[in-house]
Amino acid sequence: MRQGSVLGLSPAGFHRVAYTEWGDPANPRVVVCCHGLTRNGRDFDALAADLAADFRVICPDIVGRGASDWLADPQHYGYPQYCADMNVLIARLAVPDLLWVGTSMGGLIGMTLAAQAGSPIRRLVINDVGPFVPKAALLRIADYVGLDNRFSSLDAVENHLRKVLAPFGPLTDAQWRHLVEHGHRRRADGTFGLAYDPAIAGNVKLAVQDWDLWALWDRVACPALVIRGAQSDLLLPETAQEMTRRGPQAELVTWEGMGHAPALMAPEQIAAVRQWLTRA
Repeated sequence: MRQGSVLGLSPAGFHRVAYTEWGDPANPRVVVCCHGLTRNGRDFDALAADLAADFRVICPDIVGRGASDWLADPQHYGYPQYCADMNVLIARLAVPDLLWVGTSMGGLIGMTLAAQAGSPIRRLVINDVGPFVPKAALLRIADYVGLDNRFSSLDAVENHLRKVLAPFGPLTDAQWRHLVEHGHRRRADGTFGLAYDPAIAGNVKLAVQDWDLWALWDRVACPALVIRGAQSDLLLPETAQEMTRRGPQAELVTWEGMGHAPALMAPEQIAAVRQWLTRA
């Protein structure tokens, strides 16, 4: 495991985008794993460690999250900036093509990039998000994103994450502790906060409405795998089924006992992703 970074550029100046890299740096077979709205690239440690025998695996922290910089002007937190930053990262990798695994926001970034003419993405795994995002799910997320939480201890951070991330599904105590370890930051006053800029919520709250992105999905030409939590309120069952009929006509895997979004930490979930990525 290695740490690296690239420089992204927003209208307010440059910012550092951090990433974690696994596997042989000379391996031309590359997988980029991109996380959800309030998470970071270390969510993929278990998946990346498993894939590293066959792939070079890159797990970025989208700007404003994890070890990446926070934007000087929060109004630029949004998909145009995220996609531009990922284009810089892809250029740094110096490979002609790659595979993409994206959870929620990371899935939408991957879908947007894969829909572009000449896209280098050759296979797309999209975890619990799709081209229709219902307003009700965005309202739920907007309720907790952007709160400038202060916690007195890491145990308090864990209690909070176990509540808001309960839809991730059943996780072991060690897995929850992993999410806490990489999902917190120490504040100047000695308390603990979450490892993201609360200002990412600004544009999320402005965009609380049904999202219709079918025009993007219909332009995706690479093979796609859609993963869905059976109780997900963000990727509705009818949307997931329609994704198997339109655009790349994705394969669909549904995991019981979880909602938005499967954590991709359980052995059976990791095995499903590995088998699909290595099928080619």
